Amino acid sequence: MNRIELLLRMLDTTFDKESWYAPLKPAIDGLTAEQAMWRPIGEATKTIWENVNHLIYYKERLTAKLEDREWTQNLDGDETFYLTEQLNDDKEWIAIVERGDKVQRSLREALSKTTTEVLEQNSLEEKLLDILLHDAYHTGQIIQIRKMQGSWPSHR
Repeated sequence: MNRIELLLRMLDTTFDKESWYAPLKPAIDGLTAEQAMWRPIGEATKTIWENVNHLIYYKERLTAKLEDREWTQNLDGDETFYLTEQLNDDKEWIAIVERGDKVQRSLREALSKTTTEVLEQNSLEEKLLDILLHDAYHTGQIIQIRKMQGSWPSHR
């Protein structure tokens, strides 16, 4: 397995191919907008929706870099949680989930078309590894929020 194949595999395991930890897609599957917007009372916790916004932003930005496209939507880390407005509307939540699926496919495609030489330029491989760890970290937060709200399946 070459480096690109390994990175693609790791990208998959943090998104939808369960390995020894839960990936993002199953962690958000089946949620309603109300559940995605839920925040524990008195807690300084981001919502699931906010976390998904945050993850989407960084994947969209890295995809643009891999595709050598200009990126003009420069947000600071905190602003990324509010990339989209949270609305108690299941159609809006589904659109966010679909946007996450789309950027995952785009990032995967861009990575599969790149070379190790390109990855080494501008620390793109390091940025991709950061994305993988970042996704795993926030997926853990999402699962914890779901457990707190009682929406995480007990069989997992």
